[in-house]
Amino acid sequence: MDIIAYDEPGKTYRFTVIYYLLSLSYNSRLQLITQTSDLKGLDSSIVVYSGNNWSEREVYDMYGILFLQHPDLRRILTDYGFKWYPLRKDFPLTGFVELVYSDFSKMTDYRPVELAQELRNTIYERPWNKEDMEGSNGGVRLWENCLSSFNDSK
Repeated sequence: MDIIAYDEPGKTYRFTVIYYLLSLSYNSRLQLITQTSDLKGLDSSIVVYSGNNWSEREVYDMYGILFLQHPDLRRILTDYGFKWYPLRKDFPLTGFVELVYSDFSKMTDYRPVELAQELRNTIYERPWNKEDMEGSNGGVRLWENCLSSFNDSK
């Protein structure tokens, strides 16, 4: 059995959980799709499939989806003090806090993320062949010039 989850923040039931069941004796597969919100939970499938313990804990750790009647629902991929769920769409790519080591106190500590790099202004125009890019058909003229220079080199 395998469990997959994904997040769609604009919906009432924002989380979709997909269970993939495989029967080797009957050579068949079953796909079970269910949806839930961040306030509701799903019933745990550990009673039927004890191997889902780690899969349900991973889904809980990454998305925050609660599995009711789960015997050991705790984090396995992030720190125990971590308060957020990294695979939710509302989680920022840089995170909220970072773990840093202080040489002064000889300890690790969490602090808010500071982005040192400023946003760059990228210039998308090419400085070469500027006369080829002028006008509405600049790309066509550039291609014709490339072809003519290729034919001249033969």
